[in-house]
Amino acid sequence: MNLLTVVGIGFLLGIRHATDPDHVIAVTTIVSRQRSIRHAGLIGILWGLGHTLTILFVGAAIILFNLAIPPRIGLTMELAVGLMLVLLGVLNLTGITQWITNRSTPIRNHAAVIHSHTHRHGEDFHKHVHGHAPDVHIHLEPLSQDSPQTALQRIGMYQLLRPLVVGIVHGLAGSAAVALLVLTTIRDPRWAIAYLLVFGLGTIAGMMLITMVIGAPFAHTGKRFAPFNRGLGVVSGLVSVAFGLFITFHIGFVDGLFTAHPHWTPH
Repeated sequence: MNLLTVVGIGFLLGIRHATDPDHVIAVTTIVSRQRSIRHAGLIGILWGLGHTLTILFVGAAIILFNLAIPPRIGLTMELAVGLMLVLLGVLNLTGITQWITNRSTPIRNHAAVIHSHTHRHGEDFHKHVHGHAPDVHIHLEPLSQDSPQTALQRIGMYQLLRPLVVGIVHGLAGSAAVALLVLTTIRDPRWAIAYLLVFGLGTIAGMMLITMVIGAPFAHTGKRFAPFNRGLGVVSGLVSVAFGLFITFHIGFVDGLFTAHPHWTPH
């Protein structure tokens, strides 16, 4: 297999992998509280980055050292996805997600007490940050509204870490299947690892597009149709809980994780 084949197949399959139902449901639950399509796209990138990191490290270990994952461990990794979907749905339905987001977003926390003033000194205009609350530092230098730091602050640390961790968990569940698939077609470890990397880049690109598409209706209905927007959030939370419970039941009893004889086929 030449380089072009590896890059093409890996990238396309990575995009297709991003459309798996559990992936889409997870990111839908996350972006349901977003009011910006750009922020939704960033969440998709972070999810894909976490997924790629796990796929790359675990998959490379399987390829390089011929690791064999016992069925019970493999099922446990997949069970983590089901439990995570339930947790995401519960956090969304109870409003805990929004509360944590508000608490962990500096710009939102201080929006009511920090504002900027513009003054003219001769021919020059000068802007500075001004705050009235006693615990606010009033000599802060203003950030550009388009600066990366401002964008990250508007999203909040929790909103940044959550999709990254969710992507890592999803990657852990799918790493064995991807690595074994690569081993059946690519014998050279170097090419196999290169495939994993390109596969991950395709997953990042695919998930970025998916989250932007999913985030669009939430962004457009956030202010104009607040009740409808809240309804979409509730639906996404319920679907996440239901699908997570289904995965948990299937892995625990159909695949036998909670029984004496588990059987696992990576997929």
